[in-house]
Amino acid sequence: MMAAESQPMLRGELKNDEPMSSYTSWRVGGAADICYRPADLDDLVVFLQTLPVQTSVYWIGLGSNLLVRDGGIRGAVILPFNGLNTLQLIEPSVVFAGAGVTCAKVAKFSVRADLLGAEFLAGIPGTLGGALAMNAGAFGSETWPLVKCVQTISRDGALHSREPKDYQVSYRTVNGPAEEWFVSAELQLQSGNGEQAQQRIKTLLEKRGATQPTQLPSCGSVFRNPPGDHAARLIEACGLKEVNIGAAQVSAKHANFIINTGGAAASDIEALIYRVQSEVEQQTGITLQIEVRITGEARSGSE
Repeated sequence: MMAAESQPMLRGELKNDEPMSSYTSWRVGGAADICYRPADLDDLVVFLQTLPVQTSVYWIGLGSNLLVRDGGIRGAVILPFNGLNTLQLIEPSVVFAGAGVTCAKVAKFSVRADLLGAEFLAGIPGTLGGALAMNAGAFGSETWPLVKCVQTISRDGALHSREPKDYQVSYRTVNGPAEEWFVSAELQLQSGNGEQAQQRIKTLLEKRGATQPTQLPSCGSVFRNPPGDHAARLIEACGLKEVNIGAAQVSAKHANFIINTGGAAASDIEALIYRVQSEVEQQTGITLQIEVRITGEARSGSE
């Protein structure tokens, strides 16, 4: 394991055996062997170059689309939230944003610059890096139609410039060069009325607050919407609202949300995910695809 005191060339924050419950929106998850919060992009390059080659690397933005199992993560977790946080206007209609910038901040910055197209990002409770990795969307819009280009970093610490044509992008899915992670993006927006866009953000957030359990720990939508239908409608139709395993519960407010009502284990949440998936398939014949990323190891002795 990489010990914090043995890495004087690193300028970021390095922790060992760090509980992931502090970094995921479900507030669950065991410890990661290594947890690193880089000071900036140059520091991240050094960290990856000094990390033993056999060490696996995982990225966590705001942990809002992630379930870390109770046994934790064997490898190194990178937290870009504070280090990759550059946000600036580089051309009249082009916003440059680091992977650690929250989607909400990108949305607000854009409308203040009288730029339109990014308002939906205000409804995504994660970082831009996470939105790029999964083509996150909200209120009928998605991330990748905005992308002009991206910068990535590979496992050896090398930086790469990529264009949208280098990726296969579809609904909540992005496939591109292996062992590369997004560190920034340039977003092509449209000039317009920022005040009107700000009002649209307010309306979208009010709608989100009225229809989603935003005050309780969750990961947002658990399942992808099947073609021509909505996962929440199917789950509710199958009588699964408020079904629980331990302290994990299908939300009464939005059936595609699983909430931690207090003290849930990751194993409770995972078991409930598979129960909902199984029940919907049995009753409707539709297999809901899991949108949330599940990673890590089960606690020793767990199923």
